[in-house]
Amino acid sequence: MATETPAKGRPARPDAPPAHDEPLPDPVRRPDPVLADISAALFHLRRVWAKPDLMKRIRAMTSAGTGGRPLQISNLMVVNAVAALGEAAADPDRAAGPVCEEVTVGAVAERLEIDPSTASRLVGHALDAGLLSRRPSPVDARRANLDLTDAGRRVKQVADRFRRAYLDELMSGWTADERAEFAVLLTRFADAAARAPKYADGIERIFEEAGADAGTG
Repeated sequence: MATETPAKGRPARPDAPPAHDEPLPDPVRRPDPVLADISAALFHLRRVWAKPDLMKRIRAMTSAGTGGRPLQISNLMVVNAVAALGEAAADPDRAAGPVCEEVTVGAVAERLEIDPSTASRLVGHALDAGLLSRRPSPVDARRANLDLTDAGRRVKQVADRFRRAYLDELMSGWTADERAEFAVLLTRFADAAARAPKYADGIERIFEEAGADAGTG
């Protein structure tokens, strides 16, 4: 039996949009279950990959770095950034991001989205570890061009190989089509997040609104 709306007395279609005098769904009180699942999965990934014991094991396994300095995860970040910047400069048509004529500390800072002073410190660590080399810039003597050493290139190659093997293990039961679709959607998601990196900035707002709700509840 068709139901009737109390206001109009006409049969209500379940797929009909809400009338103008009806309140719209509240995204806070009635959250989208799909978005809730995505949020939970992302939070779970963060917990898995940022466990303190995992970070300790990584530091222990990389304690014998080149040049007598312990290797750090930041070393790999800098190696990847310098490699990507160098590849983009050599072949701008295939670059996935901004193209810089020179691989400088400033370019690394921009690539990693960190401040120049932090980039300078991380680059210094990678230089001390023997993963990077530097030479004077022909454009500006105050700057230095960065490049990977043989040790840096080996670290990059091994890291890429391990990353691919790890992903292959995680997705061992996936079809080729599922992998391809996931790659497209994840890249799209990551690009959107990079264009609007609001989550970290929203932490303060979360606590502010939670405090306001508690005061009015």
